[in-house]
Parts: sequence; structure tokens; C-alpha cells
Amino acid sequence: MTGRTMYPFNAIVGQDEMKLALILNIINPGIAGVLIRGEKGTAKSTAVRALADILPLIEVVKGCPYQMSRAGDPGVCRDCYNTGCAEEIFDGNGVDVVRRKVRVVELPVSATEDRVVGTMDIEHALSKGEKRFEPGILAAAHRGILYVDEINLLDDHVVDVLLDAAAMGVNTVEREGVSFSHPARFTLVGTMNPEEGELRPQLLDRFGLCVSIEGSRNHAERVEVMERRIAFEDDPEAFCLKWKEESARTAERIESAIKLYPEVNIEREKLFSIATRCMEAGVDGHRGDIITLKTAKTLAAWHGRVHVTDEDIEVAAGLALPHRMRRQPFEEIGKGRRERGYAG
Repeated sequence: MTGRTMYPFNAIVGQDEMKLALILNIINPGIAGVLIRGEKGTAKSTAVRALADILPLIEVVKGCPYQMSRAGDPGVCRDCYNTGCAEEIFDGNGVDVVRRKVRVVELPVSATEDRVVGTMDIEHALSKGEKRFEPGILAAAHRGILYVDEINLLDDHVVDVLLDAAAMGVNTVEREGVSFSHPARFTLVGTMNPEEGELRPQLLDRFGLCVSIEGSRNHAERVEVMERRIAFEDDPEAFCLKWKEESARTAERIESAIKLYPEVNIEREKLFSIATRCMEAGVDGHRGDIITLKTAKTLAAWHGRVHVTDEDIEVAAGLALPHRMRRQPFEEIGKGRRERGYAG
């Protein structure tokens, strides 16, 4: 997602819950992504694309189509068309490693299954006895953020592929008895307008967090939105420069939270509090409990603390449980969250 100047993440007016959910997933990809639901023109896509400005750095083997770290994956490297670095790895030599920001890879709603998972050259495999695989979007998204706009309109076959990859962290392509697998661990971020249809329950449950947003009802905020947008369109570079320092501070705070997260602990008593909230919300299974726990710990790290507080749990529950609550037919996601005590 490059080639044009992106609107700064910190310049987005309001929408604090959406911005927080995105930041928490950067700090801890184990939260398993976020679904952003909202009407048109509420900065959903703008916020996701603006993440590029504040994402942390990672080490990647130079030229690797699978975004591998220095260690690599022998199974993938053996059959990779990029033979240069593969030979270096198997010969025990060092490989060139570059440090770059985590990437936001966009999956178009019109994408075919082959474009998403990659393609196998069957003719080459049968004639030469060698696998030749052309990586797809899932390979590009490994160790990054996979963004799907209008995710509720995605083809069912592609949804099934995403479900498999999200569950296993591996993308496997099999054609005519020839198979190839590569790591595909990514943070899934989806945006959608509920007026255009809801999301399949199987995919909805795969999102760790879910936020519902709407346009501001505050006159001053709406004026601020107009002023900032016009200023950006008039001179994108000057506008971004104005927000450069604040963006840098956010990026540094994210890096600090990533380092602090392993030290965060939670009292066992608070685990019972999480379990109680999930049971009272009528959440099926245990994924809601686990995601609420991870989110609460990540919130503590974001605020520079090593202990989880009751407020962390309250905010985490408001992000992790609304889309998992049992609903009446045609009831909107999150509609009953305030009545059940999740003010967010």
C-alpha cells in the first residue's frame, strides 16, 4: 500500500475506539484482528491505510516473497523460486536482511481465490518434477496486516480461504496432487457498512475485536474534519509534516508497549472477573475470554503498566465481546452492549 501520501493516523478526528482497537492489534497481533463496522464516510478505510505511518519495524530477508525473518523456513525455502537466498540458507551462509515497517496489504473484494492463495504451475511440476509456486496476497501479508474493505461482500470461496489461514497460520495450495504450504500469519482487519449486509458468523468470530462507529454529532468536530481534510488535499506533504512529530511519538509508544507486554501480569481474581463477564454476556465457547484477557494485558502495556486494572478489563470487554453476544434475529451487533454493562 504505497505510491501516494497517506492521511496521518493521528490527524483523524474522534473515532477513539476504532483507533485504539487498531493500535492494540499492532502491539499484540495475538488479539487476532479487528472488524470496523460503520456507515459510509466515517474514516474506516482512512484509519487502516494510515497505519503505515505508525507501524513498527521488523527484520525480513531481502527479496523474500514470503516475508521470512533471518531464520527462514527450510520447507518453504527449498521450493521457493527465489533461489538466490535459498542457496545461501542451505549452504549455511548469511543472507541479506533488511529492516522495514510492518506492511498493510490490501485484499480487493473482487480478488479471485488464486490471487489470494497463489498459483501452482502444474505443467512445470509434471514435466520437470519440480514445484513452481507463484505467491499470492496471503504470502505478502505474512507478518503484516491483511486489510479487506467491504469484507461482508467477499466471495464465499475467498472467505473459506481466510478462515483456514487465520485458524492455522498456514496457507496450503493443492492442485492435481501437488501441494505447497507457506506461513500465513497476519492480523486481519476488515471494514464494512452494515447496510450492505452482515458478515458470515464463521468469519465474524475470527475477529478478536469489533467496533461500531458513526459520524460525529458534535458541530466542532465536524468542522475540524472539514478543515483538516481540505488542508490535506491542498498540500498533502505540508499537512503530513505538521503531524510528523505526533506520529513519531505514537510509533515510539507502540514500540515501548510491544517490549513491555511480556512483563504484564494479571491477578487470578481478575481472571474470574473476565469469566463472569463472558458468561453474563452469553458468549459461546472460550475465545471471548481469551481475547478479553489478551486485550486487557495489551491495554496495560499501552498505558505503560505491568499490572492489569479493572478499567483495562472493562475496556477490553467492550471491544472483544459485543460481536460474540447472543442476539435476537435481526438485532444489530453491539446493540445491547450498554444495557449489559459494556460502555466501552
